[in-house]
Amino acid sequence: MYNIHMKSYEILDHPADLKIRAFGKSLPEVFVNMAMAIARKQSPSPAPAEEPGEEIVLESDDLSALLVDWLSEILYRSEINKKVYFDFEIMEFSENPYKIKARIKGAPVEAKNTDIKAVTYHDLEIKKIGDNWETIVIFDI
Repeated sequence: MYNIHMKSYEILDHPADLKIRAFGKSLPEVFVNMAMAIARKQSPSPAPAEEPGEEIVLESDDLSALLVDWLSEILYRSEINKKVYFDFEIMEFSENPYKIKARIKGAPVEAKNTDIKAVTYHDLEIKKIGDNWETIVIFDI
């Protein structure tokens, strides 16, 4: 089980959209750090979550698709539930098949600082550098 609450990402310059680079010692940590970056762009200071959370289970064809599906699911739930999700507990992560099972918690927000419309595959990168992982994702805003 992974329960990661550290900030390990940076916002990169992009002329029209939102471009984020996230780092981690493992793939689950990178997935969580990218989700945290989304949360901080939507609401820098969300209220504490007072809920049991929601479970997400996703299976995809490859690692890039799993990352896009993960982030897209979080954005979808954020939109329909009018919440910002900022607490992520990865309960299962596998690469054969590519699968993630997690519990996410969020807090209601009146309005988001940044309206993130979609996750893109454009220039998407997931790579291992030494003992660490890094990913870059561009979002439509």
